[in-house]
Amino acid sequence: MKGLTDQPSYIIELLEGGVTLEDVIDAHICEQALVEKSAFVVGDLGALMRQHLCWQSLVPHVQPYYPVKCNSSPAVIELLASLGLGFICANKAEMSLVLDHGVPPESIILSSVFKQLAHIKYAAKNNIQHLVCENEAELSKIARLHPNAKLLLQLTTEAHAAETSMTFGSSLKSCRHLLEAAKELGVEVVGVTFHIPSSCQDLQQAYTHALSDARCVFDMGVEVGFNMNILDIGGGFTGSEFQLKQVETAVRPLLDAYFPQLSGVQVLAQPGSFYVASAFSLAVNIMGKKVVTRHWDSLAQGENNEDTEFLYYMNEGVYGPFGRKLLGNSIPAPSVHKRVLCAEEAMYASSLWGPSLDPLDQVVERCLLPELSVGDWLLFSNMGVCGLEDLSCLSTAPPLPIYYTVSTSDWYEMQEAGVTLGGAMKNFSFLPYSP
Repeated sequence: MKGLTDQPSYIIELLEGGVTLEDVIDAHICEQALVEKSAFVVGDLGALMRQHLCWQSLVPHVQPYYPVKCNSSPAVIELLASLGLGFICANKAEMSLVLDHGVPPESIILSSVFKQLAHIKYAAKNNIQHLVCENEAELSKIARLHPNAKLLLQLTTEAHAAETSMTFGSSLKSCRHLLEAAKELGVEVVGVTFHIPSSCQDLQQAYTHALSDARCVFDMGVEVGFNMNILDIGGGFTGSEFQLKQVETAVRPLLDAYFPQLSGVQVLAQPGSFYVASAFSLAVNIMGKKVVTRHWDSLAQGENNEDTEFLYYMNEGVYGPFGRKLLGNSIPAPSVHKRVLCAEEAMYASSLWGPSLDPLDQVVERCLLPELSVGDWLLFSNMGVCGLEDLSCLSTAPPLPIYYTVSTSDWYEMQEAGVTLGGAMKNFSFLPYSP
């Protein structure tokens, strides 16, 4: 996780005897109360395992490939690698990271739209053969620097185009030209990839169009003389089991019709936030507070009313772990640590700000909270996905510490899934949790 680094050897606190994640957070807040009251992150590796089991039970026919850009914490990479996931990498650093964790080159896809020459050369040198391509300029670079590459053509979708002002991917019409150009250059094309965003409101229509187009590209590839055998249905998985069931309901009959199992086509997907979002919680401290009283005139003649609004300043903001706010993503309101709200307690309009005093550093624009005090702690859940990769360069503050945990029941499930300390997870050390 960018801005949230961990050491090459990870100490995992093993939760036994009914100890919960909340107990761990409480203990670390107590520690911080005696020192600097610095923000910290708690990672629940068991949540990754539970999401993996959910994926296997609902979409066992789809092989998950994890996009490293979602959260590049080495502990996450090591655990997911031990569970047998493939990896989607956008650059040389990400390829190096997953290779260092023992991921075989055939389980890595280099996917960035515009690739630096050095990154293509690195992929070729390390026998990473699967690359995504969407235009002729990229095709020419790949043909020159990595002639043994096996390409997945990036196909544009109506749902993806509707979400962004920039169009990525090749249209169905231009795919024929790319296939023929690849044949002339001697570069192999083996499949198709596309993306349906999680914000899509009509999954059935979106996947119907995308998979129909993908089938057409497969047929064109076969006509040109390629062995088309990989279909990547992209990301867009929020982490919700309900949403995954919706995708499965939309996709399963279409795959049966266009890419039946007997066809030999390997179906991939890119569940990034699905795996990691719920696994990380962030604890921040309130370091400042302002009270704003707004006066307004009521419709009743002569009646004057006023609203009290609180502005709270936290020790982390958009130039740290809340970076995805700068991409236009909203940050859900936090919970208040050790505060059980009762029906009679007054709630006030509140906004949450980072420490920079920059007008852009507003983390939560408006939420309802009880009146808080400087020194109180707020807990943000579902903080496993990073919005920007290099926010740490915008701040001179040290990276936030991550405290990893796993319950004994989750650890037993990991072992049943084939995860062992002597295997892929050789950098993990387990210690019984002691508050």
